[in-house]
Amino acid sequence: MSLEHETLLTLTREQFPTIRDFNCEVEPIVKGGSDRHFYRLNWTDNRHDPMILMVYTMARRDNPKFVPATRRLAKLHVNVPSIQAFDEHRLCVWLDDLGRVDLHSFRDQPWSIRSPLYEATLNEVAKIHRVSEDQLTRADHAELEPEFDEALYGWEQNYFLEHYVQGFLGRDYLNKPYDNAHEALRRLRRRLASLPRCLVHRDFQSQNVLIRGAEAWFVDYQGLRLGLAEYDLASLLYDPYVNLTRTERKHLLSHYANHRDLDITLLTEVFYLCAAQRLMQALGAYANLSRNLGKPHFEQHIPSAITNLIEVCREADLLQELRPLFA
Repeated sequence: MSLEHETLLTLTREQFPTIRDFNCEVEPIVKGGSDRHFYRLNWTDNRHDPMILMVYTMARRDNPKFVPATRRLAKLHVNVPSIQAFDEHRLCVWLDDLGRVDLHSFRDQPWSIRSPLYEATLNEVAKIHRVSEDQLTRADHAELEPEFDEALYGWEQNYFLEHYVQGFLGRDYLNKPYDNAHEALRRLRRRLASLPRCLVHRDFQSQNVLIRGAEAWFVDYQGLRLGLAEYDLASLLYDPYVNLTRTERKHLLSHYANHRDLDITLLTEVFYLCAAQRLMQALGAYANLSRNLGKPHFEQHIPSAITNLIEVCREADLLQELRPLFA
């Protein structure tokens, strides 16, 4: 066992003295683009349930928001892991182990199997989306990440322009041929910022949904903030890690609208605008992670994200003006 793993076990035994003498294996969990580190703690004699140890840094503003976000979602009866222990000084959190099966792992299964899992996922996230902005206090706002507003949508768009359009494609997006695209970006962020906000997960994609039986459980929600429910829906239904057909997306949008008694026409309109916004953010992230942060495997997701963005831009006149940036 490595010195690092021995240290993690020492910290764990300090938190849980009753299992101090139990044999334990430390299994690193390598997943995603986060700067946090995750470990599965398996007691080899099965005398205790496995746990997940999350070790984080203060390098990202949202990392310390994980614990308050977990507590907030638990109060809303959202399926999230229970916190077994929290060492704020050592930046360690011990959590229930929700297992290894995520929604992404069903990507090649027949739709008859995937459909109820996606429906359960949408039903669960609706518990988050039902919390509107006017229900939150000033103290609540302080615990959340900065809300989606025109400035944050603008930041996501600039992230896409800098890292994907210029960094990955090598295009000077400030040139005059892109003037109409910049105007479309401005109109897009103003439109999204004008809409009523609710709580959102923020990184609602298939690898952040764990499946236990027929239930959906959420992880990686430390970006919890005020935004648009349609942004979460777009993150899941246009997830570049999974291929969904247009028919499947329409079915799931209708399911969500019926579940929440929403106008499907308005929901669909805003959904496509949010999908363009989210896919641009994702493309910026894939380009930055692969080119600048030493994680080249993220580049493999760019073609799927571009295919999705091309499809989305066909759905609204406003979005068609974005095509010169990436087509």
